[in-house]
Amino acid sequence: MQEAFFPIRKQIAYAFGMMGWSIMINLISVILIYLYVPTSGSGLPLVISQVVILGIFNIISIITGGGRLIDAAVDPLIAQLSDRSHHPKGRRIPLMKKAILPSMIFCCLVFCPLRLSVSALNVAWLAFTLAGFYILSTLYIIPYNALLPELAPGSGDKVRLSTLQSVGYVFGIGIASNAFNIADLFQHSFAGLSRLGALQYTVFLLALFAALCMAVTAWSIDERKYATGKPSSVPFRKALGQTLGNRNFRFFIVADFSYFIGVTLISSGLLYFVTVLLPLKETIGNKLIITMVLVSFLFYPLVNFLSARIGKKPIVIVSLLILSGVFAGIYFLGRPALDPELQIYSLIIVAAIPVASLNILPVAILAEIIAKDTLETGSNREAMYFAIRYFFVKIAQTFGIALFAMFLVQGKDVGHDTGIRMSGVLGFVLCFTAAIIFLGFKEDGKRPEFTGNP
Repeated sequence: MQEAFFPIRKQIAYAFGMMGWSIMINLISVILIYLYVPTSGSGLPLVISQVVILGIFNIISIITGGGRLIDAAVDPLIAQLSDRSHHPKGRRIPLMKKAILPSMIFCCLVFCPLRLSVSALNVAWLAFTLAGFYILSTLYIIPYNALLPELAPGSGDKVRLSTLQSVGYVFGIGIASNAFNIADLFQHSFAGLSRLGALQYTVFLLALFAALCMAVTAWSIDERKYATGKPSSVPFRKALGQTLGNRNFRFFIVADFSYFIGVTLISSGLLYFVTVLLPLKETIGNKLIITMVLVSFLFYPLVNFLSARIGKKPIVIVSLLILSGVFAGIYFLGRPALDPELQIYSLIIVAAIPVASLNILPVAILAEIIAKDTLETGSNREAMYFAIRYFFVKIAQTFGIALFAMFLVQGKDVGHDTGIRMSGVLGFVLCFTAAIIFLGFKEDGKRPEFTGNP
């Protein structure tokens, strides 16, 4: 039994952990490709070879793909370590504490090439630091997410805590998106500072702030007091098989997989959409993200209300269809005789609608799948479920980054932008496919009832 209700101040503390993790992971999404595959006017040096392998692969796509695959393979092992932990202070928090400092260090090292010219040493260093960052950040996020079903006993509680978690994630995106503006400030404040140096100082500052946010969660929540789970005794292979054997979970994962490839295309390509297709200055990127965040927040109460009335499944399907339309719009950016800022802001505002629901509901849906499975099997495998979900999320993100990097081979500059536009077509196909797949998901007919936790 849960010993105490999970109060609102603790829920907010829980959301801080997601914000910190989001800042770090989105620094990678926002800056990585732009730094290592710079446009001609970026002011950044070439530090790794831009050679194309087999006509479609470049070095950055291979490195990011390899790092994510290694990380994804480790996810279930970390989950099993957490699920079966008998640590006196809990199954989740002790692992989270161990991951914070090394995650911050490796996040910074990713953006510190050893040489400021094209070098094989830089390639090896990037591969090592990126894989290290992915694995260490996973050591935090898998136990972190596994706490949610334990901290939120009711369906309504899960939606509410998922909403706060989503707020943290979106705030993290907004903070990370300011990287280029902060870099501009560093360059204006320190004469002679290079563009690369300014970005590095920015990453150091934001990664430190992210680590402090992650620490708020790890040191504010007493897992022994609020969590309900007990150590699992199921062996690794059996736990993996039981989790993948859940039919509803499989539908969830396949739709989630398609969606995250599409989302990664947007996060990896935003600077290219802005600077090449329109073209506008790169510093508008953070204004776009802030706009999307603020508009999406307006829809958060509606998402909570509708999910309690009509269920989560129809909202997710409609949201995916709207997002597929946003991707279709990317293909046409810069081509109509319209103001460039009007085009991109219109697209961002429309995107904010599905972002509101798709940031909240998938975690709540997964938490309900886990809760039902725990009741039916008597086995506490929360971390394994989230590990498998993140395994596929990371594979999807790997494909997204790799595919976008491959598209850039077909054109990434003004007047030669075919590759960037084709990423919009792929995003449309993927989100539309995710919506169709999710039709097979069977939602519990009961509507969530709020438990009245303070």
